[in-house]
Amino acid sequence: MSNASDQRPFRLSSLTFSVYIPTILFSIGQGAVIPIIPLFAKDLGASVAAAAIIVAMRGIGQLLGDMPAGVAVSRWGDKGVMVLGTALIAIVAVGAAFSPSPAVLGALSLLMGMGWAFWQIARLAYVTEEAPIQVRGRALSMLGGMNRVGNFIGPVIGGFLGQHLGLESAFYAQAVCGIGAAAIMFILARESGGSEELGGHGLGGRLAGTIIDNRKVFLTAGPPIIILMLLRQARLIFLPLWGDEIGLDVAQIGLLTGLSFLIDAAVFYPVGAIMDTWGRKWAGVPCLATMAVGLLILPLTNDFLTFMSVAIITGVGNGFGSGINMTLGADFAPEVGRGEFLGVWRLVSDIGLAGGPLIISGLTGIGSLALASVASGGIGLAGAAMMAFLVTETLKKPQRAAVKVKT
Repeated sequence: MSNASDQRPFRLSSLTFSVYIPTILFSIGQGAVIPIIPLFAKDLGASVAAAAIIVAMRGIGQLLGDMPAGVAVSRWGDKGVMVLGTALIAIVAVGAAFSPSPAVLGALSLLMGMGWAFWQIARLAYVTEEAPIQVRGRALSMLGGMNRVGNFIGPVIGGFLGQHLGLESAFYAQAVCGIGAAAIMFILARESGGSEELGGHGLGGRLAGTIIDNRKVFLTAGPPIIILMLLRQARLIFLPLWGDEIGLDVAQIGLLTGLSFLIDAAVFYPVGAIMDTWGRKWAGVPCLATMAVGLLILPLTNDFLTFMSVAIITGVGNGFGSGINMTLGADFAPEVGRGEFLGVWRLVSDIGLAGGPLIISGLTGIGSLALASVASGGIGLAGAAMMAFLVTETLKKPQRAAVKVKT
């Protein structure tokens, strides 16, 4: 759970152009389509349940891409995999704008998810190698914060474009941002050649060995992380669909979704300091509990102001989780086979990403959006309890000494 970076000086500013700025651009593009995808699916003729499935296809794509991405990182290095994933998403976004049917949009969402997996895992491996564990919470919470800055700007842009230029225009914005992020990383990120060979056991053997060797971590830390991802997906689905249900227009939905992400972005650095000072669970437990409360009370909203209050609550909750998934994964990852571990770690967390919308789709199919929201909130409370009592705290006492970090 350590790396070479623990022995050399580290500056947070060293990640500015290689990771943080590309992350903002990438997230602006992702954020632009967050409130648009379910609405675009409905415009193409999809039902509410089908729209949730289309959103789920992105998560399924991540599931399919996680382990290949982890192996690619170990074999060929971080930089090329980051650039590849970002460029793939830019190309797919252009295709999504021309989707003639919900089925095509769903297929392209699947490919988008695979590109997201390659980007996420390579980016996490890059920061894990660069940042020592004593400051990793701050490094990765800032990464999560950059995500949130982009996700605040993106929905506002997407909502405005969708309102005035058509829903498909948000996908063009995503493509432009993706190309920009890929170009910056290609030029400015350090070179990182593949450091590991597959060896005699091959791909399947290495992945199986990774799962067996780290089974305790996956069994204890996995379930609350799955639930966290489920809550995040529930939030992305409920905010636009419930806003539409109570009569808000696309621009209002985009504005309030962006506000929720603004709250996320406002707390990322303090959350990183909390993780590096008191421990990772001091961020993880409030994250799960607060998001759960927001989803439990969402069905009580019926106008702009009450809906805004839930957007704020869920934003605060998700802000507490800025970088928590990445930080725990980086802390638990072994030095040998780090790429494969991170691939499996992302696979575990992405079960919630893909499963959340599927669960919501099933609940809305047999009940209602309100039922699905309340059920998701209840699951979130269970996840908070698991995080508190089952997950091993990875920031040990000797590591809690003050560490000078230059920004």
